[in-house]
Amino acid sequence: MSETLLSSRNLAFELYEVLDAEALTQRERFAEHNRETFDAAIATARGIAEELFATHNRKNDEHEPQYVDGGAVLIPEVEPALRAFHEAGFLNATRDFEQGGMQLPNLLSQACFAHFQSANIATSSYSMLTMGVANLIEAFGNDEQKRKYLQPIIDGRFFGTMALTEPHAGSSLSDIRTKAEPHADGSYRIKGNKIFISGGDQPISENIVHMVLARLPDAPPGVKGISLFIVPKFLVNEDGSLGKRNDALLAGLFHKMGWRGTTSTALNFGDNDDCVGYLVGKPHHGLSYMFQMMNEARIGVGMGAIMLGYAGYLYSLDYARNRPQGRPADGKDPSSPQVAIIEHADVRRMLLTQKAYVEGAFDLGLYAARLFDDTQTLATAEERQSALELLDLLTPIVKSWPSEFCLKANELAIQILGGHGYTREYPVEQYYRDNRLNPIHEGTHGIQSLDLLGRKVSMNKGAALKQLMALIQATCQQASQFETLTHLRQPLEQLVQRLGSVTLALLGDLMAGKVEQGLANSALYLNVFGHAVIGWRWLEQAIRAEQGRLRSLDNAEECAFYQGKLQAAGYFLTWEVPACQHALNLLEARDATCLAMQPDWF
Repeated sequence: MSETLLSSRNLAFELYEVLDAEALTQRERFAEHNRETFDAAIATARGIAEELFATHNRKNDEHEPQYVDGGAVLIPEVEPALRAFHEAGFLNATRDFEQGGMQLPNLLSQACFAHFQSANIATSSYSMLTMGVANLIEAFGNDEQKRKYLQPIIDGRFFGTMALTEPHAGSSLSDIRTKAEPHADGSYRIKGNKIFISGGDQPISENIVHMVLARLPDAPPGVKGISLFIVPKFLVNEDGSLGKRNDALLAGLFHKMGWRGTTSTALNFGDNDDCVGYLVGKPHHGLSYMFQMMNEARIGVGMGAIMLGYAGYLYSLDYARNRPQGRPADGKDPSSPQVAIIEHADVRRMLLTQKAYVEGAFDLGLYAARLFDDTQTLATAEERQSALELLDLLTPIVKSWPSEFCLKANELAIQILGGHGYTREYPVEQYYRDNRLNPIHEGTHGIQSLDLLGRKVSMNKGAALKQLMALIQATCQQASQFETLTHLRQPLEQLVQRLGSVTLALLGDLMAGKVEQGLANSALYLNVFGHAVIGWRWLEQAIRAEQGRLRSLDNAEECAFYQGKLQAAGYFLTWEVPACQHALNLLEARDATCLAMQPDWF
């Protein structure tokens, strides 16, 4: 069978032809690296993902965690996989050499981690959450908190979670009720309930560090009254040894449609009035701190959606190449040999749609990872700030667009397998079920759309939006040098021009106080904005592919790769992008069909 996690040729194209990963080695932080060290890390990730993660992906699904004697029990294959992940250095891939890290660019860390997400999204989630907690404590914790909690995470002894959601509040964090009472020793006593806490209990790590949002007694109402606390499963003594079990207890497990191998927990804090927590940073600043981890998680969710879509695409592609069925539409002889289903035009349409969605989104996810490197390592503060603004603008797209459209890719993978695709004997139905979570968690599609239109496009007087538009214009200008790309460039230019005018009109509504009207169709706006961004990324790929094709005219295999890229770009920019014009009609007209619907009319 062909590659099952992701295409190594496509990854090399992204890293070295589109995103110029080697240029990062000219920056001081990454000067010890080169393409050989990058490729070695990727090869190691691929090997561990194939041998220890992919091999229990189905078992994870069939034997979900169980609640036994107040704790969660997992299948035994999870622990050695996560141990191998840590021992190979991937938990600390971006950390300093002095911390035991590999000091890799975030771009390469994400490229490596993509293999684990494709192989086993559930098991890889424990590591993703733990990396986020480590970064959060490193950014905002004090020296004692770093010694007691960050270092054991780096050492692979502790795992981490984020505990935000409460039963009555859901995504409305302004309504959380979990309380934190000051204690004489400077700690706090936490009391409340949290739900849907991924990784909230497991038997693998020595300890679990919960990052908990709660309110102090003097907290103002709303999001400005939220503080952040470290709440360990086991208390940690001064010498770093584990103390008694904290009053943070597993109340039960949720039984999910997919993504079953990651424990989804209900946690009770302070049932016995003795749940010890430690304030991180300043009081009432917790949500602003937590947004660092939330934004990391949103990009991680987007990459997870991409890789689930990617895995389904590769499986259905291999199936289509090897499944004989039917004959060409113009074939008249029933005794002639059957052809592989990839020979049928509609199957190629479904495969091409998948390729356009997953490879377009994959490019965007890696582009965002490289942007993060820019926020940390560009030469001037002004350049780093510009990169950060652009990353902030793109984060809702990176999270939500793949969660919608790579899920559609999974649906098409099922369709290509036909009846087999709907059975559990084949993996594509699990990829679909696993991916169905991604439009929901870490901020639903609707919440991301409100963030994009209601805040991100207008922040700092639209500086990030202007920067994005300038980048798209520059790509279109470069594409204009290739006559063969004219039919790809023009639909994107038309979409972006009209999207700009519609955006200004919607922002005018918001500035005029017409908030409900301006945001009523924000989800539609996010899809169009996302298509414009993915269209831009496909045009970038098309430029590199055309350059590569012209270099490789005497290499049939390379020519075929580049032609495939150009064809996928052609599909997205000539089928998908022009179809956004109807959505722009609705946005431009402020269509009130959904807004005007009354609750008692249903």
